[in-house]
Amino acid sequence: MTAFFQSLGLSYEWAWTAATFAGIIVISLLVMFAVAMVIYVDRKVLGAIMMRRGPNVVGPFGLLQSFADGLKVFLQETIIPSAANKGIFLLAPIITFTVALAAWAVIPFDAGVVLADINVGLLYILAISSMGVYGVVMAGWASNSKYPFFSAMRASAQMISYEVSIGFVLVCVVLFAGTFNLSGIVNEQRGFGLGFINAYVVHPLLFPMWVVFFISSLAETARAPFDLTEAESELVAGYQTEYSSMSFALFWLGEYANILLMCSLNTLLFWGGWLPPLDWAPLYYVPGIIWFLLKTFVFFFMFSWIWATVPRYRYDQLMRLGWKVFLPMSLLFVAATSGYLMAIGHFA
Repeated sequence: MTAFFQSLGLSYEWAWTAATFAGIIVISLLVMFAVAMVIYVDRKVLGAIMMRRGPNVVGPFGLLQSFADGLKVFLQETIIPSAANKGIFLLAPIITFTVALAAWAVIPFDAGVVLADINVGLLYILAISSMGVYGVVMAGWASNSKYPFFSAMRASAQMISYEVSIGFVLVCVVLFAGTFNLSGIVNEQRGFGLGFINAYVVHPLLFPMWVVFFISSLAETARAPFDLTEAESELVAGYQTEYSSMSFALFWLGEYANILLMCSLNTLLFWGGWLPPLDWAPLYYVPGIIWFLLKTFVFFFMFSWIWATVPRYRYDQLMRLGWKVFLPMSLLFVAATSGYLMAIGHFA
């Protein structure tokens, strides 16, 4: 894209700047469109499992329902509680939404199709995702209401707890790949399994780590059965209870952008990213971005399926799973993975 702007007569510096801004706009628009569509898919999957119709009126097959909902919240009045801290109250959804979009800067959709192909892409994802907790805590505190505040405390404890396990899982992946670059991790999966399967998940040391990562992804995004931050029975609607109009919509968009991010990370780190499932020449005729989107959609379908079928955990069960099961398990597998790789001379 930089070369295209250079062909228009711009210097390299201005062409690179213009290309970067264009990439940011394109990725942001695509993510927002994807969020609108997966909300529709989410409701359709839930409707099918619960033997309901789901959205089917607005647009053909109800495809425009998400856009109608977006128009509705846009036209609503933004109400700020009189006792709330106005500045922080309005800043919280902006931080949540911005952080959710910023993480997509290093996600490679195909070979070379990435906004910032940095060598520490995985560390960038960890750093950005950990900042999401600030928006949640600010929203709960600034609302000046006990239910949003309790929800914010739950959310912060939940996100921090499962980020620890996710970090150790990622150490196992990095030990195998030898790089923090997400494109490099995908390329290292080519023919990894039995010489013809493009995925890390087939390895007996990495399959359990993928299971931990997938379940931790549900907890990290406060998705059922770990949606304790939005437990209707005791917290009404959670930290966004006092929000309305576009401030509420920003939380909603940020939440689904994070869910899609976790689905894409499952695809990139364990299931071959844009590579076809098998290292077989005819499969490479399908564009890599198609494989990436298909795999990501499968994981989102699994998220929706679990939401519709698995009952909500109690909060003590959630914390016990994170600290007493996943953390020791991930630590054990880090030691086992490093020992195995040293034994086979991987680092030599």
